[in-house]
Amino acid sequence: MPPKLPTMPTMPSVPSMPTPQMPSLPATPDWKRALEAGMQFTELRRSQARAVANDLVHQGHLARDQVQQAVDELIEMSRRRRDDVRKLVQQEVRRQLGALGLATRADLASLERRLTKVAREQQKSSAKKAATKKDGAKKSAAKSAQKAG
Repeated sequence: MPPKLPTMPTMPSVPSMPTPQMPSLPATPDWKRALEAGMQFTELRRSQARAVANDLVHQGHLARDQVQQAVDELIEMSRRRRDDVRKLVQQEVRRQLGALGLATRADLASLERRLTKVAREQQKSSAKKAATKKDGAKKSAAKSAQKAG
């Protein structure tokens, strides 16, 4: 048995000021993992659907003549889920981009149309000014010729 060491008397605890807690930022979700999990949930291959239907037949929940119909229904449900997940992700991306104030394709197309319209108007007004200067130059040349002649 090891010898017992003497213990040091403990100091009474002194109340201290609580340390301020910095608000912690939420952890950034691992989008790749979340999407992969969603894809596993939504992408059901025909072979997987057939295996599920066969399991239901073995458990007595499905008649053997209903396997093909069940497989088709499972594939269709998988397709609908996949489309729903895709729409959900697209909506969230749009919402997040809107919150950041980034321009959308529609915004850029609208801006491009407006710029094209302004450029056309400037070209037209420049052409009119040039034509007016030519006409003015011809008139002053004609007046000079009349005075000289």
